[in-house]
Amino acid sequence: MKKFSKTLIYLGVFVAILANSACKSKNVLVGGEVKSDLRSGRIIDNHYENDLEFDTMSGRVKIDYSDGESSQGVTVSLRIKKDEVIWLSAPLSVVKIMITPEKVQFYNKLDNTYFDGNYSYLEELLGTNLDFQMVQNLLLGQAVLDLRDQKYYAAAVSDQYQLKPVQQSALYKTLFLLEPSNFKMTLQQISQPSKSRLLSITYKNYQKVSGKILPNEIEIKAIDRKNLNQIDIEYNNVVFNRQLNFPFSIPSGFKPVELDSL
Repeated sequence: MKKFSKTLIYLGVFVAILANSACKSKNVLVGGEVKSDLRSGRIIDNHYENDLEFDTMSGRVKIDYSDGESSQGVTVSLRIKKDEVIWLSAPLSVVKIMITPEKVQFYNKLDNTYFDGNYSYLEELLGTNLDFQMVQNLLLGQAVLDLRDQKYYAAAVSDQYQLKPVQQSALYKTLFLLEPSNFKMTLQQISQPSKSRLLSITYKNYQKVSGKILPNEIEIKAIDRKNLNQIDIEYNNVVFNRQLNFPFSIPSGFKPVELDSL
């Protein structure tokens, strides 16, 4: 069970790998490109027009984590109040995570530790920008970076729309694949060639619940020269716009966790 709690902690902070990720300087899926039938601006507009609209969302989430040497899995309760709260709880509230635009909090009853801090601490610790919107977008199949911030080249690859920046950053390379039927993400990749790191987020499939399209299975891989960390997420029993509460209270006597030792 201690490994299960660590899985949840990784889920709470894994998106911070975003700007720290890459794999050599190669681009994946460069073969087979043909000119897209839609301009990049239209694809991007469609992506944001199809953003998932809801007040609250709840369900069960199966999470599997692997670091190449060991693996662990747990099914948790997930509750989201859009743009305000992401809340996860393991069975019997052994581990609980609450993420808001202001801070990240979690506690672990298995070793009596907790974290209660703002994004500035996590950014300093992990060396990258991190915010609530990035985490929420990743979970909902939206672009983790704002596609409206730069110009993209649009191509068609394997019956999907591919977006790559017209001018790639000297530090980071990005690649996005979108499903033509709903303009949701099927792949997001962010790489840092100078450090041989790659973050790859694959949306294996989508589901329709109450007329809303959301991811069903998500595969997240973070790769560097020596390590491969993978998180697999599967949604079940999702319900929208139910009245929810988000109970969270750090038990007394718990000690602050050292995140850099995880």
